[in-house]
Amino acid sequence: MTIHRETPAPAADAGSERAAHHAFLLLRTVFTVASVVFGLDKFFGLLTDWDHYLAPQINGLIPGTAHQAMLAVGVVEILAGVLVAVLPRIGGYVVAAWLAGIIVNLLLIGDYFDIALRDFGLLVGALALARLAPAVSLRRRSGRTS
Repeated sequence: MTIHRETPAPAADAGSERAAHHAFLLLRTVFTVASVVFGLDKFFGLLTDWDHYLAPQINGLIPGTAHQAMLAVGVVEILAGVLVAVLPRIGGYVVAAWLAGIIVNLLLIGDYFDIALRDFGLLVGALALARLAPAVSLRRRSGRTS
Protein backbone atom coordinates (compact mmCIF):
# COMPACT_ATOMS: atom_id res chain seq x y z
CA MET A 1 0.00 0.00 0.00
CA THR A 2 1.33 3.40 -0.99
CA ILE A 3 0.70 6.45 1.12
CA HIS A 4 0.74 9.73 -0.73
CA ARG A 5 1.65 12.73 1.32
CA GLU A 6 1.16 16.23 0.13
CA THR A 7 4.40 18.10 -0.08
CA PRO A 8 3.94 21.54 1.42
CA ALA A 9 4.42 24.34 -1.03
CA PRO A 10 7.71 26.13 -0.54
CA ALA A 11 7.39 29.38 1.34
CA ALA A 12 7.38 32.34 -0.97
CA ASP A 13 10.39 34.53 -0.70
CA ALA A 14 10.02 38.14 0.41
CA GLY A 15 10.50 39.42 -3.14
CA SER A 16 7.61 37.44 -4.58
CA GLU A 17 5.40 38.33 -1.61
CA ARG A 18 6.10 42.02 -2.17
CA ALA A 19 5.43 41.65 -5.89
CA ALA A 20 2.09 39.97 -5.18
CA HIS A 21 1.23 42.68 -2.67
CA HIS A 22 2.10 45.42 -5.18
CA ALA A 23 0.06 43.71 -7.91
CA PHE A 24 -2.87 43.49 -5.50
CA LEU A 25 -2.60 47.20 -4.57
CA LEU A 26 -2.37 48.21 -8.22
CA LEU A 27 -5.43 46.16 -9.20
CA ARG A 28 -7.46 47.30 -6.19
CA THR A 29 -6.63 50.95 -6.81
CA VAL A 30 -7.40 50.81 -10.52
CA PHE A 31 -10.67 48.90 -10.14
CA THR A 32 -11.78 51.22 -7.34
CA VAL A 33 -10.96 54.45 -9.16
CA ALA A 34 -12.10 53.32 -12.61
CA SER A 35 -15.42 51.98 -11.33
CA VAL A 36 -16.18 55.16 -9.41
CA VAL A 37 -15.05 57.49 -12.23
CA PHE A 38 -17.01 55.64 -14.93
CA GLY A 39 -20.00 55.40 -12.60
CA LEU A 40 -19.94 59.13 -11.92
CA ASP A 41 -19.55 59.86 -15.62
CA LYS A 42 -22.89 58.16 -16.27
CA PHE A 43 -24.36 61.26 -14.55
CA PHE A 44 -22.18 63.88 -16.24
CA GLY A 45 -21.46 62.41 -19.69
CA LEU A 46 -18.03 63.98 -20.04
CA LEU A 47 -16.31 60.89 -21.49
CA THR A 48 -18.97 59.73 -23.95
CA ASP A 49 -22.68 59.44 -24.60
CA TRP A 50 -23.26 56.29 -22.56
CA ASP A 51 -26.87 55.83 -23.70
CA HIS A 52 -25.87 54.45 -27.09
CA TYR A 53 -23.94 51.62 -25.41
CA LEU A 54 -27.15 49.98 -24.23
CA ALA A 55 -28.29 47.12 -26.46
CA PRO A 56 -31.83 47.58 -27.80
CA GLN A 57 -32.73 44.10 -26.55
CA ILE A 58 -31.82 45.08 -23.00
CA ASN A 59 -33.40 48.52 -23.32
CA GLY A 60 -36.64 46.76 -24.26
CA LEU A 61 -36.50 44.60 -21.12
CA ILE A 62 -35.98 47.31 -18.55
CA PRO A 63 -38.38 50.06 -17.51
CA GLY A 64 -37.63 53.66 -18.39
CA THR A 65 -35.31 55.17 -20.94
CA ALA A 66 -31.75 54.25 -21.88
CA HIS A 67 -30.57 57.33 -20.00
CA GLN A 68 -32.34 56.23 -16.83
CA ALA A 69 -30.81 52.78 -17.23
CA MET A 70 -27.36 54.33 -17.52
CA LEU A 71 -27.96 56.31 -14.34
CA ALA A 72 -28.75 53.03 -12.57
CA VAL A 73 -25.63 51.51 -14.12
CA GLY A 74 -23.65 54.45 -12.73
CA VAL A 75 -24.92 53.81 -9.22
CA VAL A 76 -24.02 50.10 -9.49
CA GLU A 77 -20.54 50.95 -10.77
CA ILE A 78 -19.90 53.39 -7.94
CA LEU A 79 -21.05 50.82 -5.37
CA ALA A 80 -18.87 48.16 -7.02
CA GLY A 81 -15.86 50.49 -6.79
CA VAL A 82 -16.50 51.09 -3.10
CA LEU A 83 -16.88 47.34 -2.56
CA VAL A 84 -13.52 46.72 -4.27
CA ALA A 85 -11.91 49.28 -1.96
CA VAL A 86 -13.41 47.80 1.21
CA LEU A 87 -13.75 44.06 0.43
CA PRO A 88 -11.62 43.32 -2.64
CA ARG A 89 -11.99 39.54 -2.31
CA ILE A 90 -15.73 39.98 -2.94
CA GLY A 91 -15.58 43.18 -4.97
CA GLY A 92 -13.26 41.61 -7.54
CA TYR A 93 -15.86 38.93 -8.29
CA VAL A 94 -18.67 41.50 -8.39
CA VAL A 95 -16.73 43.62 -10.89
CA ALA A 96 -15.91 40.51 -12.95
CA ALA A 97 -19.60 39.57 -13.08
CA TRP A 98 -20.53 43.16 -13.95
CA LEU A 99 -17.98 43.16 -16.77
CA ALA A 100 -19.41 39.86 -18.05
CA GLY A 101 -22.80 41.58 -18.27
CA ILE A 102 -21.27 44.53 -20.11
CA ILE A 103 -19.60 42.13 -22.56
CA VAL A 104 -22.90 40.38 -23.27
CA ASN A 105 -24.57 43.77 -23.77
CA LEU A 106 -21.85 44.87 -26.21
CA LEU A 107 -22.03 41.61 -28.14
CA LEU A 108 -25.81 42.06 -28.46
CA ILE A 109 -25.24 45.48 -30.02
CA GLY A 110 -22.95 43.77 -32.53
CA ASP A 111 -20.76 46.79 -33.14
CA TYR A 112 -18.33 47.05 -30.22
CA PHE A 113 -16.31 43.84 -30.37
CA ASP A 114 -13.08 45.73 -29.63
CA ILE A 115 -14.52 47.16 -26.43
CA ALA A 116 -15.92 43.74 -25.49
CA LEU A 117 -12.43 42.25 -25.91
CA ARG A 118 -10.93 45.01 -23.76
CA ASP A 119 -13.57 44.39 -21.11
CA PHE A 120 -12.72 40.68 -21.18
CA GLY A 121 -9.14 41.63 -20.27
CA LEU A 122 -10.49 43.78 -17.44
CA LEU A 123 -12.66 40.86 -16.30
CA VAL A 124 -9.54 38.67 -16.05
CA GLY A 125 -7.82 41.43 -14.06
CA ALA A 126 -10.80 41.62 -11.68
CA LEU A 127 -10.60 37.86 -11.16
CA ALA A 128 -6.88 38.18 -10.44
CA LEU A 129 -7.67 40.84 -7.85
CA ALA A 130 -10.23 38.60 -6.16
CA ARG A 131 -7.76 35.69 -6.10
CA LEU A 132 -4.92 37.81 -4.70
CA ALA A 133 -7.04 39.43 -1.99
CA PRO A 134 -7.23 36.48 0.44
CA ALA A 135 -3.48 35.86 0.26
CA VAL A 136 -2.67 39.51 0.93
CA SER A 137 -5.24 39.64 3.74
CA LEU A 138 -3.86 36.43 5.32
CA ARG A 139 -0.32 37.80 5.21
CA ARG A 140 -1.46 41.04 6.84
CA ARG A 141 -3.30 39.18 9.65
CA SER A 142 -0.35 36.92 10.35
CA GLY A 143 1.85 39.96 10.80
CA ARG A 144 3.88 39.53 7.63
CA THR A 145 3.80 42.76 5.70
CA SER A 146 5.92 43.83 2.78
